Amino acid sequence: MADAPLAARVNADITAAMKAQDPGRLGPLRMLKAAIMNRGVEKGRDLDDAEVLQVIGQLVKQRRDSIEQFAAAGRQDLVAKESAEVAILEEYQPPSASAGEIAAAVAEAVTETGASSPKDMGKVMKAVQAKLAGKTVDGKAVSEAVKARLAGQ
Repeated sequence: MADAPLAARVNADITAAMKAQDPGRLGPLRMLKAAIMNRGVEKGRDLDDAEVLQVIGQLVKQRRDSIEQFAAAGRQDLVAKESAEVAILEEYQPPSASAGEIAAAVAEAVTETGASSPKDMGKVMKAVQAKLAGKTVDGKAVSEAVKARLAGQ
């Protein structure tokens, strides 16, 4: 199932972590490989890199949600574990969009779509996501930037 270059890289990194006897890295990589394989079974074929990136994005989002929950419960040991897993998973994602890039994309999208009120948020969000394609984007940050821009007009 690992014909995609990104999936092949995950497999190679698992092998390297096993040889280095690095359980802190091996666990998250095995979890990632299992998630990739499960999605491949669901689809009935090997995943391409874009689909592998979606799987990674979902796992990172799950970990971040868990971090929030553990922090609220005062479980710093689990926060540290989940944070370490996020760091490993993020190695496989494209670079993140900066706040400046998000703001510029929001400004362009508002101009292009002619958005004038919060009712136009869906159109603007779609345009911003298209402009930031190829980068890792925090949807929450984009949503907040769009809301602020549309409310300020």
